Amino acid sequence: MDQSTYRVGFAFCGSFCTFSKAIAALEATKARFGDVTPIVSEASASLDTRFGEAHEFMMEMERICGKRVIDSLTKAEPLGPKKLLDALVICPCTGNTLGKLAAGIADSTVTLAAKAHLRNGRPLIITVSTNDALASSAKSIGALMDKKHVYFVPFRQDDPTGKPTSIVADFSLVPDTVAAALEGKQLQPMLLGPAV
Repeated sequence: MDQSTYRVGFAFCGSFCTFSKAIAALEATKARFGDVTPIVSEASASLDTRFGEAHEFMMEMERICGKRVIDSLTKAEPLGPKKLLDALVICPCTGNTLGKLAAGIADSTVTLAAKAHLRNGRPLIITVSTNDALASSAKSIGALMDKKHVYFVPFRQDDPTGKPTSIVADFSLVPDTVAAALEGKQLQPMLLGPAV
């Protein structure tokens, strides 16, 4: 199947320090797959931070995708019943969202989108970005690695000395991970060495 015929959801969670990388990954995903739907968590939709204003990020997402952002539970719920996506990326995926996904909690726009999407047995791609990945979020990551139809963008420790429990995915590998997941494969290696 031509990759440009796939419909990909791209969901942002509140790891605001990685939003510039996530926007670049969104652009690369749109260039490769064509039909991309932006989705945002409540925090992403409403919180202005030192990394930028929420409405500016949402406008940029809509500009890249040519579609309105899904920003509420009511807008996210139809993704499953109507089978609107072939793959769903959560980029960035915070420790909070990892915990909810691992526990089956769907009380936010992004987690409900994931639950609705997974009911169709289609790939969910997680782009980890959390300071506690090798601490309290490790259990959630392990549980999700064991779930069917869940794939991870390869990741590494981003600052082993200053933040020894922090992990960030290689955002440049999002399109390749989506392509592999659509074939039922985990992009390897999943654990990356130090950034050069």
